[in-house]
Amino acid sequence: MPEAGTKTEIQSDPQRWKALAFIAIAQLMVVLDATVVNIALPHAQASLHISNADRQWVITAYSLAFGGLLLFGGRISDLWGRKRAFIIGLIGFALASALGGAAVNEAMLLGARALQGVFGALLAPAALSLLTVTFTESKERAKAFGIFGAIAGAGGAVGLILGGVLTQYADWRWALFINIAFAVVAAIGAVLFIHEPEGSRNPSKLDIPGVLLATLGLVSLVYGFTKASTSGWGAPVTIGMFVAAVVLLVAFVVVEAKVKAPLLPLRVVTNRNRGGAYLSLGLAIIGMYGLFLFLTYYLQENKGYSPVMTGVAFLPMIAGMITGSTQIGARLMNRVRRGS
Repeated sequence: MPEAGTKTEIQSDPQRWKALAFIAIAQLMVVLDATVVNIALPHAQASLHISNADRQWVITAYSLAFGGLLLFGGRISDLWGRKRAFIIGLIGFALASALGGAAVNEAMLLGARALQGVFGALLAPAALSLLTVTFTESKERAKAFGIFGAIAGAGGAVGLILGGVLTQYADWRWALFINIAFAVVAAIGAVLFIHEPEGSRNPSKLDIPGVLLATLGLVSLVYGFTKASTSGWGAPVTIGMFVAAVVLLVAFVVVEAKVKAPLLPLRVVTNRNRGGAYLSLGLAIIGMYGLFLFLTYYLQENKGYSPVMTGVAFLPMIAGMITGSTQIGARLMNRVRRGS
């Protein structure tokens, strides 16, 4: 019988650091997609004759699908298995990227971006949960998440420069085609090196009412903000979307408090530490997405920057993100007490 002190060593996956590399490649692809598409957007708009009012939908179509289905994607990975969900997410994301790169009109591009969001919502929670179950020792887990965050931050920098180079010297379509190479490498690595621990799945029933209410509520909320920018805050459609979002999300909370296997256990968000962390992270991401879209057009349309110079201009912000994840975040994970 093994000693208690050797438990962590026995349970640790010997391929865990290789697995981390391919999980990080998948995250790199998702981050690259966000930054590359932002830099390439002015050229895609001109190529496909997208109006100024509709250009934001290239970003919003992805956000709607991703945000609306994220909880559902996490639950699916519990049911199907994290590794399977991860690989399906990679393949789907690659196919959607190929469709977007081959787009011949606005509708095709927007549809492809929405599909990217759907598979991204499956891929992202699967990647994070794979990290959690692969690295069981707290210090190793903190190091793994630090590396994961650093690669994500570096991916932002690479994506900005790569997006500028591809758009300026090749074609904006390669900003989407490039995802295919990353997805193929990550999928092959996942098959070979990622091993999901036995007994780590949650086989409870899928909370269908919760899925529908959360998805429709989040989509209504995001769509309301989108319509506010074009139709105005007082427009009937804007107000209607916000009212629908409130009703649906309140109903979601009521349902989650009663069902046996909730999609989102309320204790996760009512806990002060976790809830505060989610709120601050959400606000940061909202601000970052808005900043990227605004500055991309400001630098290229108003200041006359080339796509490459636009990418370079974003680098100080990316440097701050990398510093935060590698030098601050990893240290805080070992020093700050976790929420219960």
